[in-house]
Amino acid sequence: MKRAALPLAIALSLLGLTACQSQQTTEPVAVEITDQNSAFAQFSTSFIDALWVESPTWALYSGFHKYDGVLKVPNAETRQASLTFVQTQQQQLAKFDPKLMTPTMLTDYRLIENLLAEMKWNIETFKSWQWDPSRYNVSGGFAQIINEDFAPLDERLRSVMFRMENVPAYYAAARANIKDPTLEHTQLAIMQNKGAFSVFSNELLDQAIKSGLTNQEKALFANRFNEATIAINEHLDWLKALESKLDKQGARSFRIGAELYEQKFAYDIQAGMSGKALYEKAVNDKNRVQAEMAKITTKIWGKYFDTPKPKDDKLAIKALIDKLSAKHVKRDDFVDEVRAQIPELVAFVNEKNLVTLDPNKPLVVRETPAYMRGYAGASISAPGPYEKSGNTYYNVTPLDGMSSDSAESYLREYNHWILQVLNIHEAIPGHYTQLVYSNESPSLIKSLFGNGAMVEGWAVYTERMMLEEGYGDFEPEMWLMYYKWNLRVICNTILDYSIQVKGMTEEQALDLMMNEAFQQQAEAEGKWRRATLSQVQLTSYYSGYREIYDFREEYKALKGDDFDLKAFHEEFLSYGSAPVKYIRELMLSK
Repeated sequence: MKRAALPLAIALSLLGLTACQSQQTTEPVAVEITDQNSAFAQFSTSFIDALWVESPTWALYSGFHKYDGVLKVPNAETRQASLTFVQTQQQQLAKFDPKLMTPTMLTDYRLIENLLAEMKWNIETFKSWQWDPSRYNVSGGFAQIINEDFAPLDERLRSVMFRMENVPAYYAAARANIKDPTLEHTQLAIMQNKGAFSVFSNELLDQAIKSGLTNQEKALFANRFNEATIAINEHLDWLKALESKLDKQGARSFRIGAELYEQKFAYDIQAGMSGKALYEKAVNDKNRVQAEMAKITTKIWGKYFDTPKPKDDKLAIKALIDKLSAKHVKRDDFVDEVRAQIPELVAFVNEKNLVTLDPNKPLVVRETPAYMRGYAGASISAPGPYEKSGNTYYNVTPLDGMSSDSAESYLREYNHWILQVLNIHEAIPGHYTQLVYSNESPSLIKSLFGNGAMVEGWAVYTERMMLEEGYGDFEPEMWLMYYKWNLRVICNTILDYSIQVKGMTEEQALDLMMNEAFQQQAEAEGKWRRATLSQVQLTSYYSGYREIYDFREEYKALKGDDFDLKAFHEEFLSYGSAPVKYIRELMLSK
């Protein structure tokens, strides 16, 4: 999410603040700094309040429920209102002098600055509201209201009733917006909007009929429910006709090109380097990890094969991985096995004293809801900072929709060892743990406007950290599979940049994933699909991981014998989901 070149600004502000504190004649300056930060704290509060009016669905996902009944119609008037909001807030932000802020306040300032600039860029430059039909899907907000027990059912049903009023206008505006779309995003929109009927179901209507709503409210609810389902079906018919047209006549490319890619990378990742530079770093890391895998393969080859090891290291690694991948759970047991491993991870983290886990923050493993499928096989849906006690859902997609061959390929990818690494990443002490800590950050700005590279980077960092601390008993097979998994993270960056900027074909992408990263065909095909539907996000894993791991090693060297891993983790997580480069500055300033 942010352009680079800010560490210098932070360093200068820290230097100035230190100098002021060390002098006896700087009382007026100290007052000015105090006033600046006090005023900015008030601005931050008013900014968030105004943002929730501007983005009520974002507020809903964050656990702020004042505007649950509002579904904004995504038309030209709404976009203009958003631009006016951005301009007004940027004018307010410009009144502050970053040089007079404390480091913590400065980080919040940069996050707001980046958010506003990105909102403007998305509307005026990137314009995915024109070419990405999958942006338009009302299901998520309704599901959040229905599924989360944050208020009495009758109150939530009233919010659903009010919110449903704009569903027909919402989809009418979507169709008016869509111009020159990609075929891939049109197909995703069809798939996910079909999933809307898992939300707009007879069960929801029955809930309303049996609720404490008045008879008049129940009649209005039923009427709006019918209008909403008709609107979704009409939109689906339109999308299917659009898909047919695009399939026959050709469609816009899903590739965004170098200029837009670098702009999006700067806003989304905030890594202090360009997308191209990160791509080049990933290529070098790929070669290093493959060398480590070759060493392990040489060490344990004789344990699994009677034949000589091939001279070609990649062929040998691939053969050994193929051999080991046969060890996996049964197809029907996939979700249950994920659920069973969570307590084991909790026990290990507690035993090794790696980070404090809050047993009062529920983690629920569930099958991925239908309206969320088609993008990733596993994901986390976490409550916002306003609902700290709400459930965190670990969404795991069952394999019942796959053919036998596809399911077997998928299970070999998520074999006995890698499934454990996946659960570390998504749950303990990965995403689930980090997001719980983020909600406890004293800065609401840092909790709400999380940096994707930090969030994903933390999850990837914990995979290696857990193995370094003895998870898996230093079994070479576990390390080999970890490196395979880590190689996928590295290749995600290579893949994303190569596809979006360098024009990599599907054949070339599958070759990279299957022959360089040793992935199963089903996983590789799924990643190709994901890389055609998103841009930049796939780089966040590697970018954040490298920044966090490298900073930990730097911090460890700085602290020497005083370094404590648990203390490092908990201080690092205490800053919410801020970009790693800002967290580094904050921790080094103490």
